[in-house]
Amino acid sequence: MALRILVTGSSGFIGSAVASALANAGHVVRGASRRRSAPLDAAGVEWMELPDLESTVDWSPLLDSIDTVIHLAAIAHRSHIDSGQYARANRLATANLVQACARHQIKHLIFMSSISAQAGSAADHVITEQDEPWPITAYDRAKLAAEEEIRRAGVPFTILRPVIVYGPGAKANIAMMIRIAALPVPLPFGSFKNRRSLLSIDNLVQAVMVCLDNPRAINRTFIVCDPEPITLADMIATLREAAGRPPNLIPVPPLAVRALVIAAGRHSLWDRIGRELVASSADLQKVGWCPRVATREGLRAMIQATISQSQGSSR
Repeated sequence: MALRILVTGSSGFIGSAVASALANAGHVVRGASRRRSAPLDAAGVEWMELPDLESTVDWSPLLDSIDTVIHLAAIAHRSHIDSGQYARANRLATANLVQACARHQIKHLIFMSSISAQAGSAADHVITEQDEPWPITAYDRAKLAAEEEIRRAGVPFTILRPVIVYGPGAKANIAMMIRIAALPVPLPFGSFKNRRSLLSIDNLVQAVMVCLDNPRAINRTFIVCDPEPITLADMIATLREAAGRPPNLIPVPPLAVRALVIAAGRHSLWDRIGRELVASSADLQKVGWCPRVATREGLRAMIQATISQSQGSSR
């Protein structure tokens, strides 16, 4: 059955992929973002401007005639912003949205939270939904608070907590790893056996599609990650091999690298590259999600697509 779906943050990396997939599946999609997206226009996605989430948003025009809301818009991890900005854009704006959803009798709200709402950027055990949330940063706390606002509102919901998402056009942590892998020098990660769970953008889109009209997903919170974690050494080697280069990883003891990173004042960087974050998506798989992309194959496809795009734009 075709649904009328509002996708907030529709021009972003995740939002554009989700909105395109929904439109291609025959749903009527309204994208709300700060700017238009030509690919979504071509896919037949209706666009409406999304006001600044730090201001008071009138959600009524965006929700008019809508059945389902997929809320992706948020302020992501950024430097030089205060915790109040995260609270306003990620918690208060979500609270106002879900209250408006209740007034408009929205049938289902899918909220894109983050694994960091539960465990920050590292953990010493496999993370599941049953673990007590332990947010670390202002961003993490705002995401968890937004989840709590949704649970209190009475609107049927599904909350997704993705780990780091990769794919062509990914930014932030994945973009950083691509830049590191592209350095024309040997890298000191040969002995890094710490594992990280990652998530293909294609697998995340499929998770949204599975939850869209699934009674078993209603009023549930799910971790979303590729089934198998990958070590940092394997991640860098895979990125380099996909670009046609040898891995060229030197087995420097991780503690020596840690000392240099900490001395440079980059504690959070060490958490992302030197510690583990392994999650389980077993609960989501039990309600019907079957991730199709294995991490190594997904990373290779990302690099190859990035190279093709770069060659195409240089012609």
